[in-house]
Amino acid sequence: MAAAAASSVQRDLLSHCGIRSSRLPPAGLRRRSSSLRLDGVFHRGRLVAGPPRGMPLKGHLGSGGSAKMTLSFKKAMKWWEKGLQPNMKEIESAEDLSCSLLNAGDQLVVVDFFSPGCGGCRALHPKICQIAELNPDVLFFQINYEQHKSMCYSLHVHVLPFFRFYRGAQGRLCSFSCTNATIKKFKDALSKHTTDRCSLGPARGLEEEELLALAANRDLTFDYPKKPVLLPKEIAEIAPATLPVPLLTRETENKTLAMAAR
Repeated sequence: MAAAAASSVQRDLLSHCGIRSSRLPPAGLRRRSSSLRLDGVFHRGRLVAGPPRGMPLKGHLGSGGSAKMTLSFKKAMKWWEKGLQPNMKEIESAEDLSCSLLNAGDQLVVVDFFSPGCGGCRALHPKICQIAELNPDVLFFQINYEQHKSMCYSLHVHVLPFFRFYRGAQGRLCSFSCTNATIKKFKDALSKHTTDRCSLGPARGLEEEELLALAANRDLTFDYPKKPVLLPKEIAEIAPATLPVPLLTRETENKTLAMAAR
């Protein structure tokens, strides 16, 4: 009994001196120390704390690859791209303009010349889109003056906004410039030329002078076969075969018989 009491006193003394203790620490201290043992790593007697196991370090993936983040921003629409209708089209070249007018057939075509820096063009654009929506049978072709300056110069377009109307075998109907304040001019021309009609013949498209001006422009890749010019000698050779033969009536026959009897 004396030996047991002595050993108990010794344990209590060692515990108070901070050397060692056989008693269990409190529950909170046990949880804290266990977490240190799980999360930390011992290096030469020192405890080095690190991230929990199973989670990748900052800047690294679990498989060893690098993490990448990409940000994508939606491209903002330009003002002449807003509100476009299915019957509106932007012209890309002189060849595109010529072919589009020919393929339009008997439909009314409105060619709209604009510039991104033109305030009047920007103010008028929403109304043109509304008119295009109300007139689905009319084609609206847009030509950007800044991108096609040379073509516009050949077509004698020197003021903006500018409009030209084409239709079927009639070709060019009218040309004018109007702004948001004079939109009535545009509406009047539209109501005048949107009446139902049937062209006798294929679509004419651009005028002869417009085609020749585009073909003569060296800045454009536009080919237009010129009509051959006949010389006077060639005309004289072709004329007898092409002249109409006069029809003989009974009166002319009697005159020719009388002249033969004399």
